[in-house]
Amino acid sequence: MATTILTTEDLYDFKMQLFGELKKLLTENPAATPKKYLKSAEVMEMLQVSPGTLQNLRINGTLPYTKIGGIILYEYDEILKVLKDNRVAS
Repeated sequence: MATTILTTEDLYDFKMQLFGELKKLLTENPAATPKKYLKSAEVMEMLQVSPGTLQNLRINGTLPYTKIGGIILYEYDEILKVLKDNRVAS
C-alpha cells in the first residue's frame, strides 16, 4: 500500500479548487432564485398569516391567485407587488 504525503501547498490547492467549484455552483444555480409560483402554505409562512386570513385576502381580491384543480397557486412577483402597493409610509 503506497503512502502519500500531503503538504500545506496541496491542501491550499484543494481549498482553492473547492472554493472555485462552490462559487460556480452558486452563480449558476437557478434554484437560488425564488420560485415563480408558491403554494398556500408557503405564502402563509412568507406573510406570517393564518389560513383564514389568506382566504380573506383571496376573497376580497387583495391577493391574486390561480386555481388549478384543487391547488391554489400565488405568483411570487404579484405578492411582492401587493406588499409594495399597500406599503404605508410613516
